[in-house]
Amino acid sequence: MANAPDRFELFLLGEGQQKVTTREDTRTPNTLYFVIEKEDHTIGNLIRMHLVKHPEVVFAAYRVPHPLVPNVELRVQTTGKITPKEAVQQVIQDLLHQLSTLGQNITREFELKRMAMEDGR
Repeated sequence: MANAPDRFELFLLGEGQQKVTTREDTRTPNTLYFVIEKEDHTIGNLIRMHLVKHPEVVFAAYRVPHPLVPNVELRVQTTGKITPKEAVQQVIQDLLHQLSTLGQNITREFELKRMAMEDGR
């Protein structure tokens, strides 16, 4: 495609580019916009799904502004007991823990299957 960026531009940050930037929503209290560079619907929807389950989050949504620009805009509003930044940090910590546990479980199952195959020789 003539307008498509080079593949490496879809996942490598540019010189001085930050992974996440924020800006305040001045129209709505306790609301921040997070722009996550070099990501797509996968991370946007994953974070949003967990944010809406958080008891202090009033609203969470994401969008990908343009299909050829690899970034996600996440909008988060909280009750005010915690900040949107704290809610996102808590959710990401929880997701990292879940992914770590999943990785350990997959590794354990793989090792069990490998040992069973070796015993069956």
